[in-house]
Amino acid sequence: MHTTTAVDGEDGTAQQQPVGGPVRFVALGDSLTEGVGDPIPDGFRGWAALLARSLAPPHPGVEFTNLARSGALTTDLTTEQLPAALALRPQVAAVVVGGNDTLRSGFDVGHTTRSLDAVLGRLTAGGALVLTACLPDPGTLLRLPRPLARPLARRMRAVNTVVHALSARHQAVHLHIADLPWTAERRLLSVDRLHPSAEGHHLIARGFHDLLATAGRPLGPAPAPEPAEPPPGTLADLWWMATRGTRWVADRSTDLLPGLIALAAMEGYARLRGSTDRQDQQMTHATTTALTTLP
Repeated sequence: MHTTTAVDGEDGTAQQQPVGGPVRFVALGDSLTEGVGDPIPDGFRGWAALLARSLAPPHPGVEFTNLARSGALTTDLTTEQLPAALALRPQVAAVVVGGNDTLRSGFDVGHTTRSLDAVLGRLTAGGALVLTACLPDPGTLLRLPRPLARPLARRMRAVNTVVHALSARHQAVHLHIADLPWTAERRLLSVDRLHPSAEGHHLIARGFHDLLATAGRPLGPAPAPEPAEPPPGTLADLWWMATRGTRWVADRSTDLLPGLIALAAMEGYARLRGSTDRQDQQMTHATTTALTTLP
């Protein structure tokens, strides 16, 4: 299920659009782009919705559609979100995905590379300016023990290497989300320690706005550095985790937990044999091969 929003003027009234209509902005991705961590009364807001408000001056305005879905993999973008996005003929398209790929037992950097290349290629061929981002390491954010954190970090480095290379290949506007101070500034993370908080979402939106402004694109005012609403209190955070966050974790544990246990076991065995560096090299080789063999 997705939402389409006509972004109105600052006074909340609909703006008359000139010939040519509003800028069409479509967001594809997973829970990060869906807006998890930035709750509003009827769901989530998130960085993409915040950016949409600032993506063009009031005239011509912006028509924003968020196709992102919690738990989405890169393959889900090719089969589900991309066809819907292309039908909307976007002029700007955000594609931020890959974190869930690293959390799956069947992770294959080659498959991730081909799927993401197909999505970016189809969007740019349709005339869209694409926005991409590299992601922070989930093991570091969650402060997992080393046997779990190291293989997840290895996978995340591979995905980010792919995103960097494909962003250049398709001339995307690329934001280094991974370099933001997530662990140093706890307020930027939501209660689940995996998604940005409302302030973190604002920071991402401002980052994209800055890059677009530097590129000379006509824009509206930058998103605020932090939300106007006060952050949720401890009780509100605990209630969210108990009612919605726990379900989010449980839905992924059916695949994630066995996969993490297997990763930890393999990592422990590799450490005993002194071959962890070899595993790093193998992932680097697989990533390079995936990129160099693209058509």
